Amino acid sequence: MTWSDPARQAAFGSWLAALAPRHALQPQTLAPASADASFRRYFRLQGEADGHAATFIVMDAPPAVEDNRAYVDIAALLCRAGLNVPQVLDWQVEHGFLLISDLGRRTYHAELLSLDLEQGAHQRRADGLYRDALATLVTLQGIAVPEALPRYDAAMVRRELDLFPEWYIARHQGMTLDDRQQQGLNRAFEQITHVFTSQAQVLVHRDFHSRNLMVCAPVETDGAGPAPNPGLLDFQGAVLGPVAYDLVSLLRDAYLDWDEAQQIDWAARYWERARRAGVPVPDDFGTYWRDLEWTGLQRHLKVLGIFARLSHRDGKHGYLADLPRVWRQAHHVAMRYSVLTPLARLLEALAKVEARDGYTF
Repeated sequence: MTWSDPARQAAFGSWLAALAPRHALQPQTLAPASADASFRRYFRLQGEADGHAATFIVMDAPPAVEDNRAYVDIAALLCRAGLNVPQVLDWQVEHGFLLISDLGRRTYHAELLSLDLEQGAHQRRADGLYRDALATLVTLQGIAVPEALPRYDAAMVRRELDLFPEWYIARHQGMTLDDRQQQGLNRAFEQITHVFTSQAQVLVHRDFHSRNLMVCAPVETDGAGPAPNPGLLDFQGAVLGPVAYDLVSLLRDAYLDWDEAQQIDWAARYWERARRAGVPVPDDFGTYWRDLEWTGLQRHLKVLGIFARLSHRDGKHGYLADLPRVWRQAHHVAMRYSVLTPLARLLEALAKVEARDGYTF
């Protein structure tokens, strides 16, 4: 575990040493647990829980750049709803050190990449994981939203969309838009924002995708405990926002590809379950699917900007490998709706591909 600030390193050592006896922690076993797109760092270490050997996660989240209060509060909110989230066992508020329970090492992403989807048993495994995630999402969306939770309003939508021209177009592609392209982009942003903010509002995780869902081992329960699959991570950015947001994050993941027929199948299963549970989805599935596509387009444009920023500003270049997938997802939607043709043409110019017609609506 490397440190650039000796005072912070000393504070961490003192905190961990004082905490160690309570959980039989073994500081010498501390090792990196996962990478992150933020300023947080995660480490795993050995200890004991209920008299048995266990592992724990240490989060290093400097409070000047990370909202640890949001993490603690949202974790408690989701836990009360019966969802499977890490328990916050200790929080050193001043420096942003947290000890949390460990949901394991296997993400949905890793599990799905290990499957051969030509095999029936593996297809059923993938389908089962996604059905678990859909059930969890319906539960999450049924949670009463605290008054203090941030709103995914038009200003927030536009701030996120602006990452696309700033970081992907100008910085990553080195392109300056002409007046026609800029006008087309502005109009697309207006249309996307309108669809985004016109939807029914629910609790939104904001990063409900395969790298933040954990495959948890089946456990014996008395029927009162949370379903083990999936474990939820990276929920501290939760907001009140559009009902289609988290599902499109899952189905049109920046790190995985699914055929559209499979996406529609899972979306329809979610929609039916959500309606039965009283989640405020539209009565017509076609309307919901349109909302999902446009909401996903906002996310894809934002992610293009974020991945470019992670590379150029933060030196995290690994995310660049996923840019082509996110571009395809954005272009797919822009090509489908005639009013988004200027955006489709801009995306094609950025990728230096030949213009294509093919909108559906």
